[in-house]
Amino acid sequence: MSEYQKLVLASGSPRRVELLEQAGIEPDRLFPTNIDETPQKSEHPRSLARRLSREKAEKAWGHLRDNESHHDAFVLAADTVVSVGRLILPKAEVHDEAAQCLRLLSGRNHKVYTGLCLITPKGKIRQKIAETRVRFKRVTAEEREAYLASGEWRDKAGGYAIQGLAGTFVVRLVGSYTNVVGLPLYETVSLLGGEGYKVHLNWLQAGA
Repeated sequence: MSEYQKLVLASGSPRRVELLEQAGIEPDRLFPTNIDETPQKSEHPRSLARRLSREKAEKAWGHLRDNESHHDAFVLAADTVVSVGRLILPKAEVHDEAAQCLRLLSGRNHKVYTGLCLITPKGKIRQKIAETRVRFKRVTAEEREAYLASGEWRDKAGGYAIQGLAGTFVVRLVGSYTNVVGLPLYETVSLLGGEGYKVHLNWLQAGA
């Protein structure tokens, strides 16, 4: 039996690809999925991250299971949600959304949840949730407008990217930093390894 195993990432996020590569994992294919990400009534942020990651994985797996070249692949999906209390912040797409997010986050604690869902080649579904607590400094109007002008907030949960300029706003972080970037590496590697994906194979080959 060949040791080679295929992995499909149900995302088009360059950040998630970079994080997987940091862990020595190179996905064989990216399969972005378009789903309705609207929270359900009274849905908790943690539950939303869990539900959306599963919907993304199932949609990708459903499309690929009849694909001869990828029917035997592991399918991995993730969804990141930022919240202040139970208030779920949007993935900012326009200036006003990002500005409102920064006003809400300024000088306050918030939580970042990433739901992970893995579907094995045999169709087994496994899920994990990562949670990180983050506190922002009090962001001045001048800082807010400068950050908005940078454009880094576009399509980011909570209207910011911690790996960029917004990292200067972070006073305290408790939990996984890579979770806030968009893919918690410890949980991801644990999930894959627990289902028999040979996470460290590339590590061994790199040192050969």
